[in-house]
Amino acid sequence: MSLKIHAAITAVGGYVPPDKLTNLDLEKMVDTNDQWIRTRTGITERRILKEPGKATSDMIAPAVLELCTKRGITPDEIECLIVGTVTPDMVFPSTANLVCHKIGAHQAWGFDLSAACSGFLFALAQGAALIESGRYKKVVVCGADKMSAIIDYTDRATCIIFGDGAGAVLLEPSSVEFGVMDSMLRSDGSGSPYLHIKAGGSLKPASEETVANREHYAYQEGQAVFKFAVKGMADVSAELMEKNNLKAEDIAWLVPHQANLRIIDATANRMGLSTEKVMINIERYGNTTAATIPLCLWEWENKLKKGDNLILAAFGGGFTWGAIWVKWAYDTK
Repeated sequence: MSLKIHAAITAVGGYVPPDKLTNLDLEKMVDTNDQWIRTRTGITERRILKEPGKATSDMIAPAVLELCTKRGITPDEIECLIVGTVTPDMVFPSTANLVCHKIGAHQAWGFDLSAACSGFLFALAQGAALIESGRYKKVVVCGADKMSAIIDYTDRATCIIFGDGAGAVLLEPSSVEFGVMDSMLRSDGSGSPYLHIKAGGSLKPASEETVANREHYAYQEGQAVFKFAVKGMADVSAELMEKNNLKAEDIAWLVPHQANLRIIDATANRMGLSTEKVMINIERYGNTTAATIPLCLWEWENKLKKGDNLILAAFGGGFTWGAIWVKWAYDTK
């Protein structure tokens, strides 16, 4: 009888731009203040990719190269590269295609996946399926967004929330029970009116009118999204635990999408977890959309132990949401 193949995370890489945009900076740009932002979101500063001519692929490339160095492999050994993003370098070719070229992953094929803030989770599930099929041995899954490219910095409802960054994980097959163990992913297109970009797609192509009306920036109805997000992220995380007979004491870490500190707290409470078991870096990076979860894994890698149970949870525009149970596969050297 053949053993079940699991997709184990064997290395993590990350990148955030050097330039910071603080709450004090935003006070000079829009009608807001540091206390208001921190109270409602938990954010103090975020990173912005300011260098001219640089895009999402330029953040992913160093994250993947770091991952390769840690694992002791060359980019040529990567067989597939998946990028979760809503800020591709361009409509086509895919950002994954450009990343493979930039890092010298000449043997890899790849594609982009669009699920907003749930992008990394959806991409991770897809990457795990490729490993579990037995056809692939090394799949890289990335979550990255240059949100500053689609944020209106005259709109105080959105400009205080988002930042730029990239994270990536390497998936390899494991015949023992480490890796992606189970997932629950959901989507509901009826949520699109509350969080979207109005123009730039085939429904409403770019025109002088759409540009003049500032319709190429992210639009969000904060209260509606907050209500859906609290329920969606918390419920699916608890449901995943219940399905797999996992108790709060079995979970080493909750790795939540960094959208809002209150949403994170609500999810942890629903799961019965104390704040000591929750990865939080929203205060320094803000919401980097698809990059938040892999950036948490990148920053907490040294604290993770082989066999740790992690619940990764996210909620994004569309709406999209979900949770993934990962059993950590290695002790960091």
